[in-house]
Amino acid sequence: MDKTNKSKIFYKNKLPHYQPVGAAFFVTFRLFGSIPKSKTGELKKLYKSEIIQLRKNEEKNREEILSLRYKYFKKFDELLEKDNIGPHYLKEENISKIVSEQLHRFDNEFYELIAYTIMSNHVHILIDTGIQLSSEINEYDLNNSYVPLDKIMKRIKGPTAIYCNRDLNRKGKFWDRESYDVYIRNHKMLLNIISYILENPVKAGIVKNWRDYKWSYWKGYEADY
Repeated sequence: MDKTNKSKIFYKNKLPHYQPVGAAFFVTFRLFGSIPKSKTGELKKLYKSEIIQLRKNEEKNREEILSLRYKYFKKFDELLEKDNIGPHYLKEENISKIVSEQLHRFDNEFYELIAYTIMSNHVHILIDTGIQLSSEINEYDLNNSYVPLDKIMKRIKGPTAIYCNRDLNRKGKFWDRESYDVYIRNHKMLLNIISYILENPVKAGIVKNWRDYKWSYWKGYEADY
């Protein structure tokens, strides 16, 4: 996570996805139709109005912009937890298994898989893309071999959508196109995010201890977070 240098930081074309090369990311992706468009529209409108003000001096307000994204991410997450209308395909054992296997498939290749939890209508993951970097890597190798977060998410969501639809005997969109990502800026934030992910099923009242939830994973489970 510390392998990133400032020359390798970039903004995606569709802001506010801020994805430093080699960083660790907290990502949430959800089922298509899991939140009514009216609700997401309201939140996006509020978010855009606040971020427009901050971006008038983007260099000065960079930390506030990143914090604002996390603030609104949590609001979206609250909507997911309260949803009783949209699809909940991930409740199915086979569906959660498909997603879990795909997350582990790229562990130690495109990222280090630190933690995840698979809920009924969304998935939280914490990954570190720094595993793709080395002290010897040059700019040419970086541009030609590094797999950025947006492409990583396509490799996770694309196949799982196909396999899950097949298992459910359905057609159509499975995942919502947009994922919500926040990059990890320091060790304290890393620990907070691990706790947030693991406690999700506890907060939802599914289990009393995160270790009892089958579809939660933490690479450092043998230690206390």
